[in-house]
Amino acid sequence: MAEVNSIPKSSIGLDTVGLKNLKSEFWNLSTPALYEEALKRNEGVVSHLGPLVVRTGQFTGRSPNDKFVVEEKTNKDKIWWGKVNRPYKEDKFEELERRMSSYLQGKDVFVQDCWCGADPEYRMPVRIITQYAWHNLFIRNMFIQANPEELENFEPEFVVIDCPGFHANQEVDETNSDIFILVNFEKKKVLIGGTEYAGEMKKSVFSAMNFFLPLKNVMPMHCSANIGPKGDTAIFFGLSGTGKTTLSADASRTLIGDDEHGWSNNGVFNFEGGCYAKVIKLSPEAEPEIYDTTRRFGTILENVGIDMTTRRVDLDDGSLTENTRAAYPISHIPNASRDGKGGHPENIIFLTADAFGVLPPVSRLTPEQAMYHFLSGYTAKVAGTERGVTEPQATFSTCFGAPFMTQHPNVYAELLGEKIARHEVKCWLVNTGWTGGPYGVGHRMKIAYTRAMVNAALDGDLENVSYETDPIFGLEVPQTCPNVPEEVLNPKNTWKDKAAYDDQAKKLATMFNENFKQFEEQVSEAVRKSAPGA
Repeated sequence: MAEVNSIPKSSIGLDTVGLKNLKSEFWNLSTPALYEEALKRNEGVVSHLGPLVVRTGQFTGRSPNDKFVVEEKTNKDKIWWGKVNRPYKEDKFEELERRMSSYLQGKDVFVQDCWCGADPEYRMPVRIITQYAWHNLFIRNMFIQANPEELENFEPEFVVIDCPGFHANQEVDETNSDIFILVNFEKKKVLIGGTEYAGEMKKSVFSAMNFFLPLKNVMPMHCSANIGPKGDTAIFFGLSGTGKTTLSADASRTLIGDDEHGWSNNGVFNFEGGCYAKVIKLSPEAEPEIYDTTRRFGTILENVGIDMTTRRVDLDDGSLTENTRAAYPISHIPNASRDGKGGHPENIIFLTADAFGVLPPVSRLTPEQAMYHFLSGYTAKVAGTERGVTEPQATFSTCFGAPFMTQHPNVYAELLGEKIARHEVKCWLVNTGWTGGPYGVGHRMKIAYTRAMVNAALDGDLENVSYETDPIFGLEVPQTCPNVPEEVLNPKNTWKDKAAYDDQAKKLATMFNENFKQFEEQVSEAVRKSAPGA
């Protein structure tokens, strides 16, 4: 069996996960070498200035309905079973794994041994085995690279096998379709098949961190994080499309990471070594740091339009999907942290893209309100993030990341509440969604205004201004903010039809209250009273 272009690899081989009789194993290839392998296999094309442009085929977003968690005795009682974590039989997992291993015999595979977690005390050694070279480059970009000395003795704690060419038999395997994402916490393994969307690998590892870290009293978070000039850390919770990546990539602050972090007794640390940003209609003026990554060697551009004659990309082209993406190493951001760590946060910002257009663009939260909105996780699913979503839809995603929460939401809420109290963290709710009316009538909040409001909150400029309490949502809304017109701060003032605003606000308040019924018995009275209209 040939081994090509390899650097030091672990003595723990692929036979330990049942992969045998492979054609070639490509271990820990460099970025240029993975480019070469991807081009040799016609997996993508090189665009002007160097990014690798790829297509993800039929699936241009995550497939949450195809994810299952193996129901096994060891961890059965720790899982938040339901729509997010649907049980899968152990014997079905074993059979599908056996067939996947047979499928890979005689084929090339690519391996990356890497770290998830920048804090050495809590990082997880992860092995990702992929059928595609560009998927391996994606992983090399997204996670933290191990050095040659670490690779020689690398012992993975969690393994992902990613095989887009292998499909499930829906009837035999009892899956939802012919694609699958199967998580087995006892075997510490994930099997992915039938989909070329690389984000499934990233989120599978995140799901693992969400399971294991709370057992060590560490809070896993679906958030971005950065550090100000004075050393103050801020974290931004939010689902895809709400602005986590955009708002944390600020030239005046040091980026820790854009999507996944842990909060331990040591402070905040990035899970990843790269960023995965939406780039549809990306503006060089509003988002210069991210825009520049789309013109760099090493960046992967997923489903981005490209002129095959000039090889120039068109970031405005959404013909394949609105969920066009750039995956790049965090070192492509000039002001990014090199160690991926920060102190305990001084500010927490909850981001929501309110499709109803009624939430204030910025509001100050009490600790109890912070817990309420963390458990609620209100936002709008943005077009393209998941299959079948073609326009924003109001949704509640607990902990601002329900698809990746493997334990019960109360586990994460209690961890967050304890840390907010201990470190006296200031909390804010920021609406990056619609103003002047709901989706279809109003328009998205200007990024420049949102940045100004976020910067004012982080810099302390909202400490001594006057506030008014929103009569429906009970939120404390600042009446002035530097570089933001006063009428923008009160959403009702931006609507021509004030009665229509009241109707929409009451409608959303009712949705909040209906959704929160599932948590009412597990939270304090003070948190319950943080509900709209309470």
